[in-house]
Amino acid sequence: MSDALSLGEALKQFLNKSRLKNKIQSLQISEHWEKIMGVTISRYTEKIEIKNGTLFIYTNVAPLKNELVFQKELIISRMNESIGDILIKEVVVC
Repeated sequence: MSDALSLGEALKQFLNKSRLKNKIQSLQISEHWEKIMGVTISRYTEKIEIKNGTLFIYTNVAPLKNELVFQKELIISRMNESIGDILIKEVVVC
């Protein structure tokens, strides 16, 4: 049996060691954000990004900030489920 990696496995190993990992994960999160959280929340969210397992959500809308703070656990589980991996361990609303 061969020890050769599939292209997908090799790419995954490369990304895990690469400095591009956080940027690619942020893109994945952005793609899933509107689908998971809905159009309204997505519209009033200025930016989302992930750094070292923490999802940063930026918005200037105070009521939305409060709502997102109360939904942290739900956001973590929905986003991880949607991506198919445990990328998010914490949520920070900015």
